[in-house]
Amino acid sequence: MKNKKNGFALLVSVIFMSVMLTLGLALSSLGYKQQILASTAIRSQYAFYAADAGMECALYADQQQNLFDYESHSSSNPPQVITCDGASATQLSYAYDATRLAVTERISLDSNTRCADVTVYKYDSSPQITYIFSQGYDVSCATVANPNGARFVSRGIGSRY
Repeated sequence: MKNKKNGFALLVSVIFMSVMLTLGLALSSLGYKQQILASTAIRSQYAFYAADAGMECALYADQQQNLFDYESHSSSNPPQVITCDGASATQLSYAYDATRLAVTERISLDSNTRCADVTVYKYDSSPQITYIFSQGYDVSCATVANPNGARFVSRGIGSRY
């Protein structure tokens, strides 16, 4: 009579190892996804801080230095660029017509590791309306200008007064 219990321990160990392998793969996949999510959250926070810094620079330039005064400019007389964080901004676009002034500037922040694009709209109305939108990036302005496939995060905030 043959022993019918041959290989039973091997079968149990193979099933046990399969369950452990599946559990280990599931946990490592979950850990990897959590790491990516946390990394994205940190980069998103840097982009938001860059947007906030760009907004503050534009508010200071408008309210304290009066750089974006509608009456002081014309279609051939653009405003001075914002100086922020020890560096001068780069003017990307300028438009002036009978009803509004629109200026977009790119500001390099945090020793050229972060970037913000700030757009200021100043409307000729009574009372005068100003809208500022700041788009912050978690990378340098050189990367934003020429990404070459680079991935980066951007966040924007706006202000109207």
